[in-house]
Amino acid sequence: MTLDLRVYREASPLVLSGGLYDYQLHTAPPIPLLPFTYPPFAALVFLPLSRLPWTVTVCLWQSASVAALLVMAGCASRLVPPTPMDTRGRSRVLLWSAAGLWLEPVRHTLDQGQVNLLLGALILGGVTWLRTAAGRGIAVGVAAAVKLTPVVGGLYLLATRQWRAAAWTVTTVCGATALGWLIAPKESARYWSALVMDTQRMGLVWSVRNQSLRGVLSRFLDHGPGSGMTWWTALTVVTVVATLALWNAIRCGDRLGIMIAVELYGLVACPISWSHHWVWCLPAMIWLAHGPQRQWLLSRVTLAAWVTATATRLVPLLSRTEDTLPSGAPYPTPLAWLGSAYVLCAVLTFLTLGLRPVQAAGHEQAGFAAVRTRPSTDARHDRG
Repeated sequence: MTLDLRVYREASPLVLSGGLYDYQLHTAPPIPLLPFTYPPFAALVFLPLSRLPWTVTVCLWQSASVAALLVMAGCASRLVPPTPMDTRGRSRVLLWSAAGLWLEPVRHTLDQGQVNLLLGALILGGVTWLRTAAGRGIAVGVAAAVKLTPVVGGLYLLATRQWRAAAWTVTTVCGATALGWLIAPKESARYWSALVMDTQRMGLVWSVRNQSLRGVLSRFLDHGPGSGMTWWTALTVVTVVATLALWNAIRCGDRLGIMIAVELYGLVACPISWSHHWVWCLPAMIWLAHGPQRQWLLSRVTLAAWVTATATRLVPLLSRTEDTLPSGAPYPTPLAWLGSAYVLCAVLTFLTLGLRPVQAAGHEQAGFAAVRTRPSTDARHDRG
């Protein structure tokens, strides 16, 4: 339990003394060793944890993570486009937060003491509540500097024409990386020159625990690397579908749809997306349940698919079966299909976003106006 939190706490002091990327937490099979895999800046962020007693660290971290779940549900609800007879309020947020605790990515994040919910809340809270371009850009930039993959949140800022905020994101990432170089030059050089691209160091790419497109292809290709022509063809197809979803969300002025499109695409395209990374399924489910196309059959089918994949804890069940497979044995095709659940749900979400009709003529301009004039993302505040 909370193994990742233990890694954060025990490895972070090594950013000052050296050996940050030599650290390994000894656990049990199938993953007997857990290294520190984040940039040096992340270790600086986690450094205060090393000064706290373990029990205090766990209590604070878990409390903050549950609060972050509440923030994600609240921000996603606020970003849902208004519809006729729409009812909002604390009850919706509380119900989705409670339901979120039963979803496998959220539960796994809490079990492992992972940082996913905190970063998701930082991104969603930043773009929803912060009124200045600097604030929104810095929020996304800090999240990206800690774990890299949240950098796709910057696409949201670009898609909603928040140029100054996007520039602040780039500046923040560069500044955080420079701070890491200044304090830990050897560790930074080691990470950015070699380890950042070493996916094998993070774990088995072909494991069902990896719910990225590359992980899916690796299982179908019998433990293959999931690269080459097959990988690039599949990635191109998914990219086209995700781009269609993003473009249609922009035309409709659907801020939550834009966020879902970029975040789910980041999870699909990243070489490693462990199942606990997929906490963005909660905002996706909120959009499907309460968005403007909630009565559409495809929306209902996609929502049901997400519920089935995440509430049944499918990935842990499959991983236990996977762990019993003989070493070197061909990967079972039925297990590979079931292990594609999160990617298939993401593609269904892209199709739901991309195939819905724009509601009225001239809605494209109105949609962008809606994106830019809401109080939380007012283009006038880009001067801030």
